[in-house]
This record gives sequence, C-alpha cells and structure tokens, in this order.
Amino acid sequence: MDYKLIKTEKSGPAFVITLNRPDKRNAISTHVMDELMAAAAEAEDDSNMRGIIVTGGDAFFSAGADLNEAQALTCPADTLKYLRKWHRTCRAFEENNLPTIAAVEGFCMTGGFELALALDIRIAAEGSSFALTSARIGTVAGAGGTQRLPRLVGPANALEIMFDADPVDAETAYRIGLINKLVPKGKALEIAKERVEHYATRAPQSLAYIKHTVHTGLQMDMTSALDYESFLVSTIYETKDRREGIGAFLEKRKAKFTGE
Repeated sequence: MDYKLIKTEKSGPAFVITLNRPDKRNAISTHVMDELMAAAAEAEDDSNMRGIIVTGGDAFFSAGADLNEAQALTCPADTLKYLRKWHRTCRAFEENNLPTIAAVEGFCMTGGFELALALDIRIAAEGSSFALTSARIGTVAGAGGTQRLPRLVGPANALEIMFDADPVDAETAYRIGLINKLVPKGKALEIAKERVEHYATRAPQSLAYIKHTVHTGLQMDMTSALDYESFLVSTIYETKDRREGIGAFLEKRKAKFTGE
C-alpha cells in the first residue's frame, strides 16, 4: 500500500510504523486511522515479522485526535461512527497476532495516548509525557481511554490522570505501571527493536495465544477465564512448534520455530 500519512519499515523481524504528520504534531485523522489499520494487517500477513512498533519519531508521539475533524461532528450518529472507527483502529493492534509496542519520545496526548494504551507494551524515553486532556475541552476520552487506562494503572490513578487533564511525566508513568520501560532520551525505538528481536526467538503462535488469552480472559470471571485458557493450551499442544520447543528443551538445543 502507498502510505501518505505514516511511514513503514521492516527492520529485521520488526515492522515499524511511524506517524508522519509533523506539521500537525502527528494528529490522528480518519485517513491516518485507515493507514494504521492497513499497516497492522500488512505486518500480520508477513510471516517474517515478529512484532509491530508504533512511533511518532524523535520529537513527539502524537498530539491526539485531529480536532478539526472532531469539531466538524454535528450529530450523535456522526460522532458514534467516528468513535467506532477509533475503536476499530485500536483493535487492529490489540487483536493483532503480533506483539505490539509503542515507542514514545516526547508528548503522547489523548487520542495518541489511547492508541498507545491499545498496544501490548509501552517503551518511553526520559522527557516523554502522557495526558488525557478531554476534561480541558469539555469531552470524555472516546477511543478507549476510560476503559483501558484503569485496567492498566487502577481506577484511582486513571481518574486522577483524567480529572487533572495535565501531562504525566515519564518517571511517574513508569512508577504507576503506565509504561513498561523507561529508557534514555532518543533510545525508545532502538530498545523497542531489541525487544522484537528477543520475541523473534519465541514461538509465534505462543505469543499470539498468550496475547489473546490475556485480553479475552480479562473480560471474564476467573472460572470462565481458566476454562478458556485450558481450551487454548490444549489447542496449541497440537502444533509443530510445541513439539519442537519441548523437544529442543529435552535435547538441550536451541529451538527452531516455524510458526506451524
């Protein structure tokens, strides 16, 4: 696909997606959403890829949703259609079979923050910041922020972030579990690529099943979630990679996974 508003790069096993609207501070428009979804699907379809990294470049991640589009919404039906597109975009990464990582430098705001919340791992550089600023402009975070954030950092921390509508610095974000790794400035993408290199040594189907089991199980009661886990484990035991993985362990050699 010929992308206009994002850039894509295959860096070893990592499929890197870079938001590319620097003049708009990487504001996410509906056209950006289309390209993000297409890129996520392209990465998943490539058997050589072992992870997706989303970044905004060296200066900032994203200022959030394109407010010109948001301001143009004139009725509940249009707003609902717009928000559903946001949800489809986030799910394109959340439900993707590949591990997904946000590599954050600089500010990561509202819609951009909500996109990062839909990714599996967040790696942020010193000096980066995060905010859901909806309360400043009379709205409510509508791209999943009110639901994903409290599941990640707990209701009290999430409410404080949303009530304040002010940036949270990287150190605080790391302390409350909002980000997985706090790295030196300028190193977020490099470290994210290193993580994908590591994931590439693991069984691809294991990573996909782990991801889907965690996300789905969080929506269930414990008994149902454990039953679901057992079902998926019994399924993956039929794969060639499971036989290769256990065989390699018993034979004290490095496993060679094929994704089958």
